[in-house]
Amino acid sequence: MNIGIIIQARMGSVRLHGKILKKFYGEETLIEVLLNNLHKVEGTKVIVATSVNENNDDLETFLLNKGELVYRGSENDVLDRFIRAAEANNVDGIIRICSDNPFMDWRGITELIQKAKVSDADYIGFRINDKPSILTHFGFWGEYVTLDALKRVAFATEEGTLAHEHVTYHIYNHPNEYKCEWIVCPVYLQNRNDIRLTVDTLDDLINATKVYSDLKAQNDNFVLQDVVSYLDAHEDIKQSMLKNITQNNK
Repeated sequence: MNIGIIIQARMGSVRLHGKILKKFYGEETLIEVLLNNLHKVEGTKVIVATSVNENNDDLETFLLNKGELVYRGSENDVLDRFIRAAEANNVDGIIRICSDNPFMDWRGITELIQKAKVSDADYIGFRINDKPSILTHFGFWGEYVTLDALKRVAFATEEGTLAHEHVTYHIYNHPNEYKCEWIVCPVYLQNRNDIRLTVDTLDDLINATKVYSDLKAQNDNFVLQDVVSYLDAHEDIKQSMLKNITQNNK
């Protein structure tokens, strides 16, 4: 099994256009912070999968100048984009990452890869509050899926459906057809719904940059427990996050 990390990225965000190239930590953009974290995962190829839409030209140029691997595919059929990005890079086991999650836990990604290497599962994900973490607003975790499983989804579903927009949606909603395994998220995060560190709006960006900068000042290698402790000590940021969660129905 050749496992690679594929990041889903585009500039055309409706709520915050071009968010992944906005400055996030010092002179580093949001996507640079994410990539720097993911490059800590040893021996794993990292690919940014964006679309052929011309508004992603600047993103491709930026990434190529940084020495990153880029694949460009369908704008709307994200499932097809992932399949073709994996094939183009000789990857048959995919760690799927969303580009608006600068707090992505690279240690969790390492755990996911280690589990995938000894499993015959079609899909492995983190589970929190009795649902897949990919459906939450925490922004801490990725998910593993085989290329074969994605091809089976493409064959079984029609373009334009949720299965093609949300790459793994069909798989974890059809556990009788695909073998799914779960990693239970840390106890200190279970039953919490007051943390939003995925970046979807300007308020999200403001909160996330503040949290990240303060944590890096305290400990350059902070962990998830440090994030939780920080937020519990900063009620104003938690309240802002709760407001954003309510407004965005997530």
